[in-house]
Amino acid sequence: MSVDKPRPGDLIEISCPLFSHWAIYVGDGYIVHLSNPSGLSGVSSASIGSNKTSKAKVKMELLSMVVGGYKYQINNKDDAKYTPLPPNMIVRQAKEMVGQELAYDLISHNCEHFVKNLRYRIPHSDQVDDAVMILGVGALVVGAIRVIGSLLSKT
Repeated sequence: MSVDKPRPGDLIEISCPLFSHWAIYVGDGYIVHLSNPSGLSGVSSASIGSNKTSKAKVKMELLSMVVGGYKYQINNKDDAKYTPLPPNMIVRQAKEMVGQELAYDLISHNCEHFVKNLRYRIPHSDQVDDAVMILGVGALVVGAIRVIGSLLSKT
């Protein structure tokens, strides 16, 4: 659990195996986040990236209910790059979206894109960028191994 108390408009990053789930803190213990359109609560139901669905539902739920046994932190690290909107505007916009079903795509419209768009007006996902870089480096390594292997087999 985070040692700091979140303030309205803060980004909340919930650490799950293999990924992080993101939400916006809206006050009084509640968050707004993208979740599976099912009626289920919690991070496991929010991990729509593992589903075949192309829809996500904006939900307002208690942070403690969504986090469950996972750890979370306040993660406003992009404040150094982008100017956040005023907290009251972030919270108002987030609450206005509750109940809406939105298009969901792991690469271009995930929970991190959603909350960063609310806070900065810039939908961005560091998780996607990191995964793309890792996959790119992996592809380069595999390619290099194949080239070296073919060169060695010719000698």
